[in-house]
Amino acid sequence: MVTLNDARRVIAAAEKKAVSIGQPMNIAVADAGGNLVAHVRMDDALLGSIDISIKKAFTARAFDTSTKDLATKSQSGGQFFGIHASNDGRVMIFAGGIPLKRDGKVVGAIGVSGGSSVQDQEVAEAGASAF
Repeated sequence: MVTLNDARRVIAAAEKKAVSIGQPMNIAVADAGGNLVAHVRMDDALLGSIDISIKKAFTARAFDTSTKDLATKSQSGGQFFGIHASNDGRVMIFAGGIPLKRDGKVVGAIGVSGGSSVQDQEVAEAGASAF
């Protein structure tokens, strides 16, 4: 289970990393069902990235893998090519979504959007490490 306090701790760590790299972000935390627990849009973060951050968290939980890894496997010729069209378009196939694990079991996910894929991944990793 991902509690609101868990989500706040994950978001705080992600925000700290975003500030340190100078990139405002949208940060979402989802529970075991892929449902939104909490979301933060940092000042000046892209409006279009709100939806993307939430969908990255959903994707990481729905498939229990990072969206960065899913991106690699979903390219033309890959085993998951076309997966982005599933789940009513909720699947994001670029970096920034990471499952959150407790005792080796996926119980939620973080999704980050607003910078480059490298920045999104760094911020998501910082958040996930606080879980």
